[in-house]
Amino acid sequence: MNDPLNPRFTEDGEPIRTTPLTPADRPPSQWRRWHLPVLVALVVASFLIINRRNSPAPFQKNEGAVFGTFYHLTYQSREDLQPQIEAELARVDASLSMFNPKSVISQVNQSADIVVDSLFRSVYLLSRRVSEATGGAFDITVAPLVNAWGFGFKHGALPDSAAIDSLRQFVGYQHISLTSDGRILKDDPRVILDCSAVAKGFGVDVVADYLRHRGIDNFMVEIGGEVVVSGVNPKGQPWRVGINKPVDDPESNSDALETVLSLTDCAMATSGNYRNFYTTEDGRRIAHTINPATGYPAQQSILSATVIAPTCAEADAFATSFMVLGLQRAQQVLSRHPELQVYFICDSAGHDQIFSTIQE
Repeated sequence: MNDPLNPRFTEDGEPIRTTPLTPADRPPSQWRRWHLPVLVALVVASFLIINRRNSPAPFQKNEGAVFGTFYHLTYQSREDLQPQIEAELARVDASLSMFNPKSVISQVNQSADIVVDSLFRSVYLLSRRVSEATGGAFDITVAPLVNAWGFGFKHGALPDSAAIDSLRQFVGYQHISLTSDGRILKDDPRVILDCSAVAKGFGVDVVADYLRHRGIDNFMVEIGGEVVVSGVNPKGQPWRVGINKPVDDPESNSDALETVLSLTDCAMATSGNYRNFYTTEDGRRIAHTINPATGYPAQQSILSATVIAPTCAEADAFATSFMVLGLQRAQQVLSRHPELQVYFICDSAGHDQIFSTIQE
């Protein structure tokens, strides 16, 4: 009897003959029609991905405006990070800009009872350390004197000696302190803080730290002449950074260079009075670097002070300090701080004289 689930006979009772299937009995294959092109595409894509991963990342270039000046960035990355970098710069502005009424420093100057952020805390601690190292030549409480001389918010007649003496009563880094819970204490509400002499350098450090956090080793970050360099440039060589030749003209846009340095894995900042000054009607030259100790513009032979340091904030602060101290006292500070290198352009009887400790 024929089993319907396993038929062995025809309906006429004839046995069914079966033979094993052979490869020739398979239906025509469709494999080559679509599997082969897909496989080829996968192989090519895999090759391109592996090749891309093994090839060096390109160098990105960004630029823009910040802190009343311009920034220029070059960094090796497959991704353009400008939006993230500008977000980091906005954090610095929100903490340290005196021109932002909602910034942390503006609130401190208004004697608001606030806990300062980590950025402000870092700048305060660094500033105090440099103030102590330079005998007060660097001082973030100098703002009232800067304003009085026409380089801050206020402009008008030059201050007389009585006005200077009055302002000096509440100028001095000893008038402020940072509490353990993150508040700034002032012993006089008239004390005003101004971090402009360190903010640009600190901003450069913040961006450099962000790039390092992203695993980027080769970069140059520059804001208004303050620089951090790391690794190598697009040519695989140390970064080339120029130092401007002092030009005795505040309106000059001269790009003439005194020298060009080959640098890597360091920070550099330059301070000078040769552009930021004005001349009074009686011919007196008023420079923007104010000596906190005297209350008057610094009168030294150093025309331009360039400092190389581990961080740009340090380089920025010490460069300003050396403009106040002059060559001899600056050398004394340098003897105690071997981590610093300097390139000074000095005025010697009307001629430029170079003092440098930089070893390339």
